[in-house]
Amino acid sequence: MAERVEQEEIFSQVLRAGRRTYFFDVRATKANDYYLTVTESKKFTHDDGTFHYQKHKIYLYKEDFTDFHEMLKKATDYIITEKGDEVISERHQKDFKKEEPKTDTAEPKSAESFTDVSFDDI
Repeated sequence: MAERVEQEEIFSQVLRAGRRTYFFDVRATKANDYYLTVTESKKFTHDDGTFHYQKHKIYLYKEDFTDFHEMLKKATDYIITEKGDEVISERHQKDFKKEEPKTDTAEPKSAESFTDVSFDDI
């Protein structure tokens, strides 16, 4: 089976998002028309420190751009409307540290608790 050779990128954008990276690459068909590939690359680290990448790719052709854009906008708008901008899944990561609300429960200090310092002492 012959290996499929990827077309050279004509235009490329990279979005790094934590351990995921998204690649938006414009490529040309054999007829020299353009299409878009979107690749998600996730880095996985093994216990021994070695790592590998897992990639998923979609191909998007011009005839689908309008509908795709519309559906993507509707879906993302729905998520923001229903759940807001907060990224709740961050709470479930191993290294997540919840910020404790700052409360000043310490009693106000009285004037007697301060040390009297003279500038002559400095």
